Amino acid sequence: MSDVTRPSATEPRTAVVIPAAGRGVRLGPGAPKALRALSGTPMLVHAVRAMAASRFVSLVVVVAPPDGAGEVRSLLDAHALPERTDFLVVPGGQSRQESVKLGLDALPGDYDIVLVHDAARPLVPVDTVDAVVEAVRAGAVAVVPAVPLADTVKEVEPAAVEGEPEPVLATPSRARLRAVQTPQGFDRRTLVRAHESVTGEVTDDASMVEQLGERVVVVPGHEEAFKVTRPLDLVLAEAVLARRRLNDGF
Repeated sequence: MSDVTRPSATEPRTAVVIPAAGRGVRLGPGAPKALRALSGTPMLVHAVRAMAASRFVSLVVVVAPPDGAGEVRSLLDAHALPERTDFLVVPGGQSRQESVKLGLDALPGDYDIVLVHDAARPLVPVDTVDAVVEAVRAGAVAVVPAVPLADTVKEVEPAAVEGEPEPVLATPSRARLRAVQTPQGFDRRTLVRAHESVTGEVTDDASMVEQLGERVVVVPGHEEAFKVTRPLDLVLAEAVLARRRLNDGF
């Protein structure tokens, strides 16, 4: 656990936006992915706690499904969250990009650093969160945690029909590739400008900042910051939590 000392009033303040409005169809029917239980606690609550554990974070904004803000507020109220951190729930939009923008719009004016975190990454270690914030505080306008790829990657020509063989076009060098995680950290003004300027569909907020021509930097991620997308990921997440309980003695 990082030092619990909070930043002073003269230091830049950090908020987190967690878009949690997606349905998570790859996990099958039922509750939205962020509300699925992990060791009896919704993944969203795990993700909120992971962000609030950082000594830098003083506000977490959860962007709920458009018709589910009340349910998410009740969910957070029902679970113990750090008292030193403020929490805010706002309705989201129809896309992740729109939901993040709504979360940004809800931030008070005195926050200079914004993290954007996937609700489906519930087990991010606090040291990873702190490393992202520290890189932004040191002057980077956009920071992403990432890990080297374990597998060889092939660039292919996508098949016209799913399941058909796909011709290989190239084999990129793994030394230059990274698998990107969250939380991604930003200078607030830069991220707001990206959301006001970039209209095309993107897969993460750092890509939007790249389209502005700004420099994005990578800091080391962590193997436990994986995204829970498929049923097998839930099994792995449960195993990580079980190991943490054993190691921490509870």
